[in-house]
Amino acid sequence: MYIDILRYTGGVKNTNPDVQLLQAIADPVRISILRQLASSPGSVCACDFTECCTVSQPTISHHLKVLREAGAVTSERRGTFIYYALSPDFARRWTRIGASLAGLVQVA
Repeated sequence: MYIDILRYTGGVKNTNPDVQLLQAIADPVRISILRQLASSPGSVCACDFTECCTVSQPTISHHLKVLREAGAVTSERRGTFIYYALSPDFARRWTRIGASLAGLVQVA
């Protein structure tokens, strides 16, 4: 079952960059993409993600767009191909979000 959240929120997109980043990475395919980028020494062609994610190229492109709009990845066009890399500030943002949430959790 799919619920269109934008329909119930009046189409208003959250403008908090931390929320946008968390929403962007809260997907198994996007986590796989981020893991592949983190383990690669350089940028990765969009065409190379279909093997790790077992989804179609258009689906990969959609997920990469969501990650790019959230600031998690950067893109560079080389001829007819687009290469992606982790955004330079992705690790810093992720660490800051994690640190801010760590205070909410009490370890027994």
